[in-house]
Amino acid sequence: MSDDAMKLVVVGAAGRMGQALIRLIHATDGVTLHAAVARPGSAFIGKDAGEIAGLGPIGIPMTDDPLAAFLHAEGVIDFTMPATSVTFAGLAAQARIVHIIGTTGCSDEDEAKFKAAARHARIVKSGNMGLGINLLSVLVEQAARALPSNDWDIEVLEMHHRHKVDAPSGTALLLGQAAAKGRGIDLNDSSVRVRDGHTGPRPAGTIGFATLRGGGVVGDHSVIFASESERLTLSHNAGDRSLFARGALQAALWARDKKPGFYSMLDVLGLSTR
Repeated sequence: MSDDAMKLVVVGAAGRMGQALIRLIHATDGVTLHAAVARPGSAFIGKDAGEIAGLGPIGIPMTDDPLAAFLHAEGVIDFTMPATSVTFAGLAAQARIVHIIGTTGCSDEDEAKFKAAARHARIVKSGNMGLGINLLSVLVEQAARALPSNDWDIEVLEMHHRHKVDAPSGTALLLGQAAAKGRGIDLNDSSVRVRDGHTGPRPAGTIGFATLRGGGVVGDHSVIFASESERLTLSHNAGDRSLFARGALQAALWARDKKPGFYSMLDVLGLSTR
């Protein structure tokens, strides 16, 4: 480990993503694990974070005190729950550090709080931290802009493992936002999330979402553009959640020397069109 390695805190450290992050940080040059935070009351508090992640002892005990964990850290990586991420964003703002947020299911109110915290923290938030899905979002925006809405319908289809608690997925919403941006419309006013019973014909110009849950699927997403005579499908399949961890580390290193602000993975990857 070099002396200038970025000191990172992993929150939600006892979960599957937290363990994946600990393993990746341990194996990656330029970053080092500064602290590992688990939820209050967790049976893992006080246990070695390396042992929990399958590495063997690394000398960093799990803690339930994020305030102390953030002290002297340079960044926090967060794949937890919306309310928890909002709390961490406030602490990251106080500490003036980087906050990488991969949490999904956040409300508009949560998003506003993240943006407020970004006046002092360097926040990178995305529904998906992967290179492939963010490139896909750019292609979706371009396709939506090129294909006239009166002739082409848009459907976003996603499937995840049985344990996922929010729907549509953050990635599906990211892709829906890209399609809406290409169309020049507001996704909140133009999306169809549920179909049941006698729905009538499909409203023109809307963006539909379909959600599947089952097994251990890490994440499959497709955006379907359908006209009367042809169909275009843009798809991405995630085979291993370590791709999200790698993207989060890339985002943390990118944000290390940036000014406080609210960024996305498109900024990190140089794909932003804003």
